[in-house]
Amino acid sequence: QLWWGHRIPAYYCIFEGEELAIPKGEDMERWVVAKSLEEAQAEGSAKYPDRKVTVIQDEDVLDTWFSSGLFPFSTLGWPEQTADLKAFYPNSLLETGHDILFFWVARMVMMGMKLMGEVPFSDVFLHAMVRDAHGRKMSKSLGNVIDPIDVIQGITLDQLQQRLEQGNLDPKEVQKAKDGQKRDFPQGIPECGTDALRFALCAYTSQGRDINLNV
Repeated sequence: QLWWGHRIPAYYCIFEGEELAIPKGEDMERWVVAKSLEEAQAEGSAKYPDRKVTVIQDEDVLDTWFSSGLFPFSTLGWPEQTADLKAFYPNSLLETGHDILFFWVARMVMMGMKLMGEVPFSDVFLHAMVRDAHGRKMSKSLGNVIDPIDVIQGITLDQLQQRLEQGNLDPKEVQKAKDGQKRDFPQGIPECGTDALRFALCAYTSQGRDINLNV
C-alpha cells in the first residue's frame, strides 16, 4: 500500500460527546460509504436522525493494484471525456509478465468493463521473466537486482556495493546482499554492450517463461 494511493471512501460516524477519532474497537455499523465528505455527512445524519453526527474518513488507502487497475483510462483524463481518452481507449496490445496476470491484467479488464463499458485491450503479450543466475526473482531485499545499464556499460564490485549502501535496505539485509554480490560478481560486471544484451534477452525469451540472467 502506498500512502499517496486512493484513500478509502469510507467514513465513521462519531456521536456528540465522543472523541473525534476512529476508536480501535469501532462499531462496524457506524461506517458509511460516500463520494465526498458532504455526502457522507448527509448519510450519517440520515442513519442516526436522533443523534448529532460528525463523520471522519478512514485514513487508510486502497492497495496499489486497485490504483493500477484504473491505469488504462485514469491516465487519459477519465472521468472527463477527453480527446486522449477517445483516441487511446481501448488500446490494442498490453505487454507484461505472467506473474501479474491476476494482480494487474485481470483488474484492468474488470475495471475497464465496469467503468468504461469495454475491455482496455484485445491482446496480451507475455514476455519471459528476467531472474538472477540462480533462478530467483530479482528483489531489492535479496540485493540481486541487475540494472541493464550496468550490463551494457560495466560496473565494479565496489560500485555495486555502494549502491546497496545508498538504498533503503535494512542494515542486516545490506550485508546479506553484499555477500551475494561478491559470490555472483567477484570481478564486477564486464562491459557487454547494448547489442549483446538485446540479442541475449531476445534469444532467451523464445525459449520459455524464465530468463536466468547469468552475466
